[in-house]
Amino acid sequence: MTTLSDTLTLPCGVVIKNRIAKGAMTEGLSDSANRATSKLSKLYRRWADGGAGMLLTGNVQINHKYLERAGNVVIEGSQSNEQLAALTDWSTQGTANDTHLWMQISHAGRQTPIAVNETPVGPSNLPVNMPGKMFGDPQAMTEEEIRAAIDGFAFAAKTAKETGFTGVQIHAAHGYLISEFLSPDVNVRTDGWGGTLENRARFLLEAARATRKAVGKKFPVAVKLNSADFQRGGFSHEEAVQVAKWLNDEKLDLLEISGGTYEQPRMSGLEGGAMDSSKSEERLPSTIAREAYFLEYAKDIRDVFDGALMVTGGFRTRAGMDAALEAGACDMVGLARPMCSDSDIANKLLSGAVEATPEFEKTVRLGPGILGDASPFALIRGINGWGRQGWFCLQLIRMGEGQEPDLKMGVLKAVSGFQAFEKQAAARYKENYGY
Repeated sequence: MTTLSDTLTLPCGVVIKNRIAKGAMTEGLSDSANRATSKLSKLYRRWADGGAGMLLTGNVQINHKYLERAGNVVIEGSQSNEQLAALTDWSTQGTANDTHLWMQISHAGRQTPIAVNETPVGPSNLPVNMPGKMFGDPQAMTEEEIRAAIDGFAFAAKTAKETGFTGVQIHAAHGYLISEFLSPDVNVRTDGWGGTLENRARFLLEAARATRKAVGKKFPVAVKLNSADFQRGGFSHEEAVQVAKWLNDEKLDLLEISGGTYEQPRMSGLEGGAMDSSKSEERLPSTIAREAYFLEYAKDIRDVFDGALMVTGGFRTRAGMDAALEAGACDMVGLARPMCSDSDIANKLLSGAVEATPEFEKTVRLGPGILGDASPFALIRGINGWGRQGWFCLQLIRMGEGQEPDLKMGVLKAVSGFQAFEKQAAARYKENYGY
């Protein structure tokens, strides 16, 4: 039987000590110049000691103008000695205890918050369809900008390798830039980067090729790919299967399967927009039946992809994780939110000290419901959506500051605390860059 405790040998020859990976979660712990900090080192040392075989960072951006949030780490152009030293310390702490630390590399595209940039970029000029004007109207990227972004992924990967990270992951999911190029409802270009699936996948395939060339054959390279966008007219599951098949030519070591965008956040196991107060947040029936959000989609990709397969989202029991591994549905299990409330959860699962992870998603809310609420009031749904996200983000911040998670934090405190943190980070960002 294949279990969580088994090692995993990747196509490049690298061996990971067990089958648990910490899934990527945004940290927001850079300094005002978007450099790595001692807070990141402290947080990842705690996770490395927690027992997971591999840790994925939150998205490290390739362009300081297009961030997922103001506190992202950025790698672009020539790096200062201070930045290189900070990255090296981050990797040193995150690779303790024979742990792999892989840098997730990203470009936020049109999902750059308006507090960071009022004019983001994307494959086309179509804005994110969400209320509240959280994102500006994007400009369609030029050929030169596309080429620069592809080079940016490769440069960040090379820097990651040089500063001690043990692998990289290209973020091509969740509605960020590469995901936008893949999606026909967002990418309406008529040149060689749009139209057919082959053209829409070109950005991803060329970024993967450039990254592999930059780091060599024996360094792990992964991609995070949507199993589908779950939006009408968006990137379909059938298209995801085809793209996974094409990725074999780029000699990937691992493919992580996820799904959804900000407009349709299935990566959180939700139906409708988690941040959209006009939509409900009921947990999907398939999620309840299968435990992990994307296993039912992963099996089709498993049939065509040659490298290791990782599924993140929804896993909560040791039995469910082992069953997925034994069935061959995936080769690695990604855990994200459970590591916000208990950084030692991997050790506990592996040792048998616990059989399931804590589920604070069930309690961080106003009103009834499993993950959200059944309230007809939009305000309550909005508070729950933002509050839940803020709750987990604030726990990461606390651990980075050397504190313990505050497991008694209420949803209202989470909303206000997270908003205050983001406001301060955005102010520092704008002051540093003079925007």
